[in-house]
Amino acid sequence: MSKLSLLDLGFLIAESEASPKHVAGLLIFKRPAGARAGFARKVYESLLAATDVQPPFNRVLAFSLAALPHWAECDGIDMAQHVFFHKLEKGANTRADLYRLVADLHTPVLDRSRPMWEAHVIDGLEGGRFALYQRLHHAYADGVTMSRWIAQALSDTPDDKELRPVWTLPHNGGAEGRRLRLQRDMLQSAVGNLKGTAARLLGVSRLSAMLLLEGVKLTKNAIALPFAASRHTPLTGQVTPGRQFTAVAVPMERIARIQAVTRSTLNHVALTCLDGALRRYLEEQGVQLAQPIVIQMPVNLRKDGEKTTGNKIGIIQVELSPPTDDPYVRLRNIGFSLRNVRTMVDSVAPAAIETYTIVTGLLGQLAEMARLSDHMPPTGNTLVSNVPGPPETLYMQGAPLEEMHPISTLPPSNLLNITLFSYAGTLNFGLIATDALPGLERIGEYVLAAFEELEQAVRAA
Repeated sequence: MSKLSLLDLGFLIAESEASPKHVAGLLIFKRPAGARAGFARKVYESLLAATDVQPPFNRVLAFSLAALPHWAECDGIDMAQHVFFHKLEKGANTRADLYRLVADLHTPVLDRSRPMWEAHVIDGLEGGRFALYQRLHHAYADGVTMSRWIAQALSDTPDDKELRPVWTLPHNGGAEGRRLRLQRDMLQSAVGNLKGTAARLLGVSRLSAMLLLEGVKLTKNAIALPFAASRHTPLTGQVTPGRQFTAVAVPMERIARIQAVTRSTLNHVALTCLDGALRRYLEEQGVQLAQPIVIQMPVNLRKDGEKTTGNKIGIIQVELSPPTDDPYVRLRNIGFSLRNVRTMVDSVAPAAIETYTIVTGLLGQLAEMARLSDHMPPTGNTLVSNVPGPPETLYMQGAPLEEMHPISTLPPSNLLNITLFSYAGTLNFGLIATDALPGLERIGEYVLAAFEELEQAVRAA
């Protein structure tokens, strides 16, 4: 038996047909040189035959009258219920066609009567390419963890032809036996719980004081307030069924040049482009915001080297730039905001940020369950996460992985979620949204336009 953390349990409680709670990855490969057209079909058949399923991919929800829901391992998994094959037809095999199929696959909730994961091989893409779409319930792992698992399943050389499905790899974070880990945990639990509770209470008190001071305007921009974002935008409201997906990419080499000149980070540059793109999109939709766009940003709360399963993240609010037509000024303003956020995160215990995330998320979830999201202020205008990926090209049975896109879930009252993912010299912007959001593709186009404008502004400066 394995316990669920409060965050893990929260993703299960919050799930609905309109708001599934799974994370996914879209991997786009090119067939190896000399490989025949049936290469992707053979990959599918090999995945289907990989029946040595390891935790957490062999876990199902179990219930009892005496305890909260927990994980139980199951035997005899029917791989045909988890591994699937799709073939795009000629004339309907463009990148847009792939994104539509992925959005359709990402829409339904996973069946809780069996382990909650799926893998879909998608063949027939233009240029001898195929894709692998994998989704996993958020209660098993967060997006950072899933991306790490996927990378571990691939090889760093085209000569390595071994297939390592992600569900066949050990993900327990170490080689210690279960009995030894249990003994160690029992010895440390009393002291650890006391220390953890004290740190959590101290951190929550400090965080509450910071929010109070900002709320009564005794500080300015020291911390972004939740539920202060405007609800009068097409980015927010009641989350509805149906999904759409798109992605764009920017070479890391061009980003690095901006970083070097402006002494900024990847987050500074990426959020500057997103801020410019979202403001242009909102203006196109007839919305003129006089205040900064507020994003929700996940923060990894794991210690260095920690590789546990489940979720260990916090979500904080970040104010982007006040309205400006100058990309350079926008970059500077976002730099100030991120510096304040970093100071706040470093000043409180991770457990306090986790508690803050649960409380704010619960309030937003209650509004969504009561169908009040169209009338209540959202926690933020959208959610933006940055997931670092492998810097070098990876391979699957000799097929080079050209693109890798994490695809996440939508938080309460947010109709758009954006994931940044760096891989093999490219920064990918993946956008998942409800069908109710008009013109998702244009946001992607505006991200590229905002990046070019920033390049020109930096060059001129």
